[in-house]
Amino acid sequence: MSGSTSRGVDRLDLTDGSVKHYTAADGLPLGANFTAIRDRNGDLWFGGAQGLARLTPEVEPRATAPTVLINSVRIAGVSQPVSELGETETGRFTLQPGRNQIQVDFVGLGFGSGESLNYQYMLEGADQSWTLPGKQRSVNYASLRPGSYRFLVRALNVNGVPSSTPASLQFTVLPPIWQRWWFVSFAVLATMLLIYAAHRYRVARLLELERVRTRIATDLHDDIGSSLSQIVILSELVRQQAGARLELEADPLSRIAHVSRELVDSMSDIVWAINPKKDHLGDLAQRMRRFSGDLLASRGIELRFRVGGAGERRLMAEERREVFLIFKESINNMARHSGCTEVDIDFEISGDWLTLRLSDNGAGFDPDRGAAGAGLASMAARARRLGGQLEVDSGPGQGTTVTLNIPLAHHPAWPLRRFLRK
Repeated sequence: MSGSTSRGVDRLDLTDGSVKHYTAADGLPLGANFTAIRDRNGDLWFGGAQGLARLTPEVEPRATAPTVLINSVRIAGVSQPVSELGETETGRFTLQPGRNQIQVDFVGLGFGSGESLNYQYMLEGADQSWTLPGKQRSVNYASLRPGSYRFLVRALNVNGVPSSTPASLQFTVLPPIWQRWWFVSFAVLATMLLIYAAHRYRVARLLELERVRTRIATDLHDDIGSSLSQIVILSELVRQQAGARLELEADPLSRIAHVSRELVDSMSDIVWAINPKKDHLGDLAQRMRRFSGDLLASRGIELRFRVGGAGERRLMAEERREVFLIFKESINNMARHSGCTEVDIDFEISGDWLTLRLSDNGAGFDPDRGAAGAGLASMAARARRLGGQLEVDSGPGQGTTVTLNIPLAHHPAWPLRRFLRK
């Protein structure tokens, strides 16, 4: 079945519904066709102002699939080696960073009379499906991301039959240097080496500081401490030899011995504070127990000392010294001024906080009084330097409770001494 229009002649195949379109390229006269008749032989005649054409109806041969070829490749405007006759499969191309623009030209070969081809293409690695059919025979890709790609193109004849084998082009877009695996690996390795070097440097400084602290503690104990002890002993000997000739209350030798004993005690505290072997909270709890036990026992005061969670946690020397001085001042006040008979001490670690609580059953006092406030102000200042808080709860006839809360800094839990053997 055929029909004529001003654009040509269309032939409808009733068996499969396909339409064949004839134009001047198939032999029709140029211009519009005004006349269409059928002769006794079954031939169809189409006439117009510029001529006459005859169509002999017969079975159309099966349309063959068209061939498609890639005949030009340009990378950043530079032509690449491709056969002038075209290729169905080109070699692999590499696009350098900053030159990731590629243009591909292609052509289809149709063997039907006056056959007009359409094209579809797809970029594997970027596209999910074929494009819509079109006449375009060139495609341009710009600013592609780094990766591997495969360009496919196929031609379609007038019946929509595609090429049996699409033409293909494979290419790779290289990433910038800083995104390549060897550069990333080198950067990670360099970062790890820097971290390790910084760690070793920090360990070396800590070891050096530990050696200095050990040397200072040893020198103070061996030189100054022994000299003060000799002063105390010699003062006692001279006083005993002088006998009753010296008045006890005004005896300067007694004052020398007393001051020397206080200096020995102070020196002992300093040596203990800077000794790196005493950095653990357990050592602090042990010294507080010994000091409070000796002082309170000499005055007949009952002591209950409880420790929880101290273990091997570490404190810096300055932190340890400040906590002990706050504790020492509180115990001295309770022993000398409160008139108490019982003292309860709780020393515990909860998470990253240290809590020290001292309570007595003494006479108590008014914390707002000026005389009492002066000593408390010094203790509160030490607590603030540690980033903590000191609370005093007391009143006349109610006893006294002193509570210290300070945050614990994070110090290395592993012992540094193992590095001393290296």
